[in-house]
Amino acid sequence: MAEAGTLHDAFIDELHDTYDAEKQLTKALPKLAKAATSADLRKAFESHLQETKGHIDRLEQVFGSLEEKVRGKHCDGIAGIIEEGKSIMEEDFDETTMDACLIAAGQRAEHYEMAAYGTLVAWAQAMGHNEAASLLQQNLDEEKAADKKLSAIAEGGINQDAADAAHPDGDEDADKPRGRAMAAAPKRARPAPAKRNGRR
Repeated sequence: MAEAGTLHDAFIDELHDTYDAEKQLTKALPKLAKAATSADLRKAFESHLQETKGHIDRLEQVFGSLEEKVRGKHCDGIAGIIEEGKSIMEEDFDETTMDACLIAAGQRAEHYEMAAYGTLVAWAQAMGHNEAASLLQQNLDEEKAADKKLSAIAEGGINQDAADAAHPDGDEDADKPRGRAMAAAPKRARPAPAKRNGRR
């Protein structure tokens, strides 16, 4: 009977998965940047591409600190997120809406990686792999910063501009349900008080 795997085995497996995810993103980020209309958004994707290359370098250092061979294992999770991003870029959206959707696609990838790095840091710390934990924490911090930057760009005007385009000024009924309005129910008349029999 095969010996059961340990947390260290799961940790290495997760490293292989994350390494491949970062490699996939180095190919996806330039496409997101090219599709962006906003200069700030394009710059954010290009900047994060350089950070992603740095993440790969740090992961290779992590493998070295653990005396493990540097290699990846196909990451199905990030592959699915990237595929969704490709589908978005094929949609016929107006420019601002496309930028809003590209931000959403980028943040899906960031959140996936934040979850992966959060787990890796926690496991490395628990097993006493301090050098690995420090390197992985740097990657996690940069993923969080990239996510915040995308949120700031979205909240800095892109989301509102896209919303205004969807509901132009004067479209007062945009938030009202369509269809025939229901007539108000007629008020019931109060019954007349019953007459009392007998003397007052």
